[in-house]
Amino acid sequence: MKKILVAVLTFIIVLAIGFFIFAPSLFEKQNNQIDGQPLPEISAEAQKLHDSLMIVDLHSDTLLWKRKITDSVDYGHVDLKRMQQGNVGLQIFSSVTKTPRGQNYDSNSAETDNVTMLAIAQLQPIRTWTSLLERQLWHATKLDRAVTASDGAMVAISTPSHIDGLVSARSKSEKMIGVIFSAEGLQTLEGKRENLGKLYDAGMRMAGLVHFFDNELAGSMHGEEKGGLTDFGRLIVGDMEDKGMIVDIAHSSRDTVADVLKIARRPVVSSHGGVQAVCAVNRNLNDEEIKGVAATGGVIGLGYWDGAMCDTDPKTIAKAAKYVRDLVGIDHIALGGDFDGAVTTRFDTSGIVHVTQALMDAGFTEAEIRAVMGGNALRVLKQGLIPLKDLPKQAVEQTSETGQ
Repeated sequence: MKKILVAVLTFIIVLAIGFFIFAPSLFEKQNNQIDGQPLPEISAEAQKLHDSLMIVDLHSDTLLWKRKITDSVDYGHVDLKRMQQGNVGLQIFSSVTKTPRGQNYDSNSAETDNVTMLAIAQLQPIRTWTSLLERQLWHATKLDRAVTASDGAMVAISTPSHIDGLVSARSKSEKMIGVIFSAEGLQTLEGKRENLGKLYDAGMRMAGLVHFFDNELAGSMHGEEKGGLTDFGRLIVGDMEDKGMIVDIAHSSRDTVADVLKIARRPVVSSHGGVQAVCAVNRNLNDEEIKGVAATGGVIGLGYWDGAMCDTDPKTIAKAAKYVRDLVGIDHIALGGDFDGAVTTRFDTSGIVHVTQALMDAGFTEAEIRAVMGGNALRVLKQGLIPLKDLPKQAVEQTSETGQ
């Protein structure tokens, strides 16, 4: 009997070890895929232009997964080596802390959570198993550790001067990559206004208000109520703008988007998604919302997956960019791939040159391509990262009056 118990316990231990070692990576491999469909050849002209760009991507969910950004792997979409291969200059890494069971674009309850089990399977610190705030602070720690481990290949960005330094260094062929910490929903505040300061101190400089469910701040496009900003949400939007944290309306309900655009004093971004005119998915922006974002001086980050474009063809990304350009001007288009966001794409970040090629094929000029691939995002980041108290008085008054 004793031998049987020992054998059973040994078997259970082996299973547990196998689970904690292999399950997290297997889960990611199932969720972050490349569809393998054909891609056109990259012309020498497109490659030369691409190699000269300062590329900015507004959204990646790589921090959700167990692997380190500095690890070179053959799955998922983003790691340091592939960012270098793709000539990425600045990547915003978002923190996903909670996703609902049966997640969909139409209606989700806030009562369930898939990420708790993922946190346990990844053997994250126990404090992250029960606290969304601690889960997000752990993601900040992971990003800080990746920067340190990169030995200068990645640098943390939290001020406009950091952006200037990064651009200057890259212009001298010092190809380090800037990284910024963001949030996929501020349910992590756990209803406490003071927790925003903890996230800011941890390096967060941009945040989406909601993710796939309604929270204490606002309604989600994918929530049950889909309401607008709450009183708490209005306070947090104001606090973010005061601190120099960029407000991200991705995943927000129509009412939330309208409420944010009415009160915004700084540039607003939609970090990852698309436009209704090209892909009529509910999360994508309609013409009124595109015009509203543009009125704040903000940008719309175009994604690469079928939920944003209704397919994964780079030509469709260019089609969406053309639509926004023709509606509100070239200055309001950016990239927001949603790489590693449990999505399937046509290419990973090493192949982002396919967006450059698609824009070139669609007739965009070199100046327009530079704007879309990173110039517009850099402008908005530099503006948005300045605390309101540090803006000249005249600029503050103009911003309050015009929304720009």
